[in-house]
Amino acid sequence: MSRSLRIAGHSTSIRLESAFWNVLDEIARGEGLSTSKLISALHDEAVEIHEGVSNLASMLRTVCLLHQREQAGSADGRQARA
Repeated sequence: MSRSLRIAGHSTSIRLESAFWNVLDEIARGEGLSTSKLISALHDEAVEIHEGVSNLASMLRTVCLLHQREQAGSADGRQARA
């Protein structure tokens, strides 16, 4: 599935599987941002830290997987305390 958005003043289209868009939408809601604003912020952060983004879709997939891992770790910690 492809979505169009503006990043750093440029229109772009990003193609990701629906599962990744769902996770990005979830992260954005949790941050109180639109998904477009979240992606733009992630892009800007990567540019600042790494001086560029060679593959934005790949970076977003990695963000989603890290988020899911963090969520799973939080759930495991809550279960251990229960």
